[in-house]
Amino acid sequence: MILVTGGAGFIGANFVLDWLSNPSAEGVINLDKLTYAGNLATLDPLKVDSRHIFIHGDISDKELVAKLLNEFAPRAIVNFAAESHVDRSIHGPAEFVQTNIVGTFNLLECAREYWSGLDEAAKNAFRFHHVSTDEVYGSLSATDPAFTEANPYEPNSPYSASKAASDHLVRAWFHTYGFPVVTTNCSNNYGPYHFPEKLIPLVILNALNSKSLPIYGDGQQVRDWLYVGDHCSAIREVLASGKLGETYNIGGWNEKANIDVVKTICRILDELKPRDDGKSYAEQITFVKDRPGHDRRYAIDASKVERELGWRPAETFDTGIRKTVQWYLDNPVWIEGVVSGSYRDWLLKQYN
Repeated sequence: MILVTGGAGFIGANFVLDWLSNPSAEGVINLDKLTYAGNLATLDPLKVDSRHIFIHGDISDKELVAKLLNEFAPRAIVNFAAESHVDRSIHGPAEFVQTNIVGTFNLLECAREYWSGLDEAAKNAFRFHHVSTDEVYGSLSATDPAFTEANPYEPNSPYSASKAASDHLVRAWFHTYGFPVVTTNCSNNYGPYHFPEKLIPLVILNALNSKSLPIYGDGQQVRDWLYVGDHCSAIREVLASGKLGETYNIGGWNEKANIDVVKTICRILDELKPRDDGKSYAEQITFVKDRPGHDRRYAIDASKVERELGWRPAETFDTGIRKTVQWYLDNPVWIEGVVSGSYRDWLLKQYN
């Protein structure tokens, strides 16, 4: 079995669903705190799958983590568990420090103690895969080369600083204790089951609900967009074949300015679900005050993972964004379950 932390969140849940879509795949112990961004409805397809064991809990709970490791004896841990929204980290950084730093520390220590007690064959086979972000590298100018694994860490938000700290802990546990780790730093993910505080799902849902489409600043912030299914395939590849102690940048080779992303979504919606008045959804675009410390550009050079492990993304941005928009149109029940409560309250405060 494998232990997946944060497996009810956006990327984690997509990974669990993808992993168990293979009938011969080994089982998953799925540990998730179920914060506002965790959604058990995403995992509904696994209700009757005995290979999926969901545990409601926190990676900061040492007793629980140790119990799960000893009870289920996983051969690998994939750590998705994290607070991940930059805006929320600006307004409330303490939760990011607790989960992303303290939680990762606790998970590493519990896993190291468990690993130390394994026999030699199981020790050699064990892996701890830490999932991180390109935001730890800071911001690029328009002419800078894309981030490689050799870039220095220069985080600019409480979120990215907390993830950078967790990355450093993982690296230290490898170099100090010989603990078998791999780390992946991914670019901006998008796709099904994405909590609608992030740009792409926010724009889709606001457009469909006749709300403004808020764009920070001038909308020229550039991100490299990675379809979540491609990210899942990369994680499987690194988990299986990545070199211990190494970091692999996972990107989509799809740099896009935020305003261009939003206009693309509007064009697809104009085609698939036109407005009743015949106008373009682009008329709903509104520019709002930029957030503090907003990084101008991220770009991932994913050459290393292709060169060493043969991985490349299968989706272009055009194919991935069309799949994503269509998924939101096809899944109103999931969306209605999410667009309520704390999210709706937060959205009203931010943009209305």
